[in-house]
Amino acid sequence: MGVTEFLAGYITQFIDSTGYISVFILMIMESMVFPIPSEAVMPFAGFLIVSGRFTFANVIIVSTVASIIGSLLSYYIGKFGGKPFISTFGKFFLINHDDLAFTEKFFAQHGDITILICRFIPIVRHLISIPAGTANMNIFKFIIYTTIGAGIWNAFLTFCGFFLKQNWEAVMKYARFVDIAVLVLLVAAAVWFVMRHLKHPSKAKS
Repeated sequence: MGVTEFLAGYITQFIDSTGYISVFILMIMESMVFPIPSEAVMPFAGFLIVSGRFTFANVIIVSTVASIIGSLLSYYIGKFGGKPFISTFGKFFLINHDDLAFTEKFFAQHGDITILICRFIPIVRHLISIPAGTANMNIFKFIIYTTIGAGIWNAFLTFCGFFLKQNWEAVMKYARFVDIAVLVLLVAAAVWFVMRHLKHPSKAKS
């Protein structure tokens, strides 16, 4: 069994055994400051649609509601905590002031629509709700943009997982190359983490 097949099987089994609750909790965390990528959750929920364990409608509803809740929690962190929260707890979530400063600048440049756009941008989507709260963005507009952006993104990833699982045998014909790609990505992620959080530890504390 290759790396790709092992990871896919393990994650799918975990979500299968815990049901929608794991999708709900993980997507709340994904929409906050926790380093949990939606790419590691939603495609495997799509796998379970193929087996009949989940339905497409339920997956999108559960994941999008979770994204809204997680985003609202971050919104209020920004409104009542903001930078002090990042200073105190950011290191536990692998984020720092540089991340927040970049996100705040992005929000300031593009305005409220950033909440929708950033659902498709890694790292930034975990933090963008904080400057929205700091800027006291209209809460109803925030929820609408979050719902649209999260709904589209979650549906896209779910469909990708659904399509991938339906064509799993064809994909596994190229398992060796897929495994190499996955390993390269894992190594690159590890190197990025070391370079970013260990080479310049002072920046993470600033």
